Amino acid sequence: MLIGAGAPVYVAAEAIDMRKSIDGLAAWVEASLPVSPLSGALFVFFNRGRDKVKLLWWDRHGFWLAYKRLERGRFRLPAARQLTLTDLTLVLEGIDLTVRRFKAVACQRVG
Repeated sequence: MLIGAGAPVYVAAEAIDMRKSIDGLAAWVEASLPVSPLSGALFVFFNRGRDKVKLLWWDRHGFWLAYKRLERGRFRLPAARQLTLTDLTLVLEGIDLTVRRFKAVACQRVG
């Protein structure tokens, strides 16, 4: 597996210029976040139109950069700026994390 299961995921609060490469994104992380880009965390960057996303992470040999462009639609930005890998997978698949899909069930007794 390329990314550790417990690796934290940080989402950039503002839109990022998608022309930035690994060095530019790593410099942005150093300047904007209290965590090092070499920490093994996963950093997520969306463009202004939210139809492109870049993922940056460090493994023990170097940086990885993943890029995804949607042909239609937009990514739904999560409200939280730190996610789990599961939540990130849902966002990248187009699922809006702010929508509640289940109603709370109140029980009076069991059995």
